[in-house]
Amino acid sequence: MKLHFKALFTLGFLLIATLSYSSTPKIEFTEYTLDNGLHVILQQDNTTPNVVVNIMYHVGAKNEHPERTGFAHFFEHLMFEGSKHIERGEFSEIVEQAGGTLNAFTSFDVTNYYILLPSNQLELGLWMESERMLHPKIDSVGIATQKSVVTEEMQQTRDNRPYGRLLIETISRAFTVHPYKGDVLGLDPHVRNATDEDIKNFHDMFYVPNNAVLVITGDIDKAETKRMVEKYFGDIPAGTQEFRRPAKDAEPRRTTEVRDTVYDNVQIPMIIQAYMLPAQGTPDFYAVEMLGTLMSQGQSSRLYRRLVDQEQKALQVASIALGLEHPGINLTFALANMGTDPRDIENVFNEELEKVRNELVSEEELQKVKNQIENRMVNSNTTIARRATNLANYHLLYGDANLINTELERYMKVTREDIRRVAREYFREDNRVVLYWLPKGES
Repeated sequence: MKLHFKALFTLGFLLIATLSYSSTPKIEFTEYTLDNGLHVILQQDNTTPNVVVNIMYHVGAKNEHPERTGFAHFFEHLMFEGSKHIERGEFSEIVEQAGGTLNAFTSFDVTNYYILLPSNQLELGLWMESERMLHPKIDSVGIATQKSVVTEEMQQTRDNRPYGRLLIETISRAFTVHPYKGDVLGLDPHVRNATDEDIKNFHDMFYVPNNAVLVITGDIDKAETKRMVEKYFGDIPAGTQEFRRPAKDAEPRRTTEVRDTVYDNVQIPMIIQAYMLPAQGTPDFYAVEMLGTLMSQGQSSRLYRRLVDQEQKALQVASIALGLEHPGINLTFALANMGTDPRDIENVFNEELEKVRNELVSEEELQKVKNQIENRMVNSNTTIARRATNLANYHLLYGDANLINTELERYMKVTREDIRRVAREYFREDNRVVLYWLPKGES
């Protein structure tokens, strides 16, 4: 029996993809928990003389009081003020003098701090993070300083920036109950009017060892590292307060479409569709994320090929699944080309989604998406800094750090039928928010 050339090509393509996946090296690590509840993950990689000390707290914007938003992001900044034994403003300076770098980020679900150092400075990094956990400098001077910093950041990165409010304007319409309806940066009045006591109470609830994971990656000796971890973190008291956490199913199922228009100081109209999605780590989330990749990632993706290349209705198009601990949203948006009615772009969105709802994607198209996902995930673990963040995230939000080795399997198991099913189940008209982002003065 003869095989057609296309069939042979597809067979070879699938074989190469399978071999590539199976050859991905496993990331070995050790994990354990201290008596105070601090979970510790050690990942040894002696290829370069560097180490990363990464600590992630299970607190983000969704854990804030609705009348006191922005606190998690505020602490991302405040925790660099110093500590009982580190003078104000010296935290970054000490790391830099030791030949290292440091940074932090806040999301809806977590706050993460990391220090990258030469491996002979590991003990310094552990001491500094233990100082930040045990007795950070939380006083009126530092609070006043950081209030100015974060409210200025709100203006520069969100409120006075073209399309800077895209996410907050969308999620505030998508969510009605869940704290995800707020913003990671928070509201200016909430931060400015917060008392020192409000801020200290937030710290005492969340920034404790039993609400964190410590990950150390790089050029380490595991036995010696365990000894130092116990030395610097073992006697930090566990938190005693009940953590404020919203219910995972707090947001009711959406049953009606929301449509609205935002007028802004922009030159180019934008059309946005946001669909409510399952939580990160659930089986359906993987299929949804692959659907987004199919639609917009790369110049051969469906929306890019049609809107940008063929019909030239859009300058740019993207579809992004916001992977959150609780059910989140998928954002699809496009910048309209000169003279294009945004309604024409929305029609293309709807037409392409209707195709996926009614027709199975081809085997070649599915494999291309799987290759893109695999490439992204392998690259996400190439540095010790990324590896540390991924291990922390998998443990804190999924309860399984070994997903760093096995999560790719979940993507690879997604079928064409799964993609059609999630398109029908989640990408429904009554499950979405539609926003037209128009220049001021346009109708």
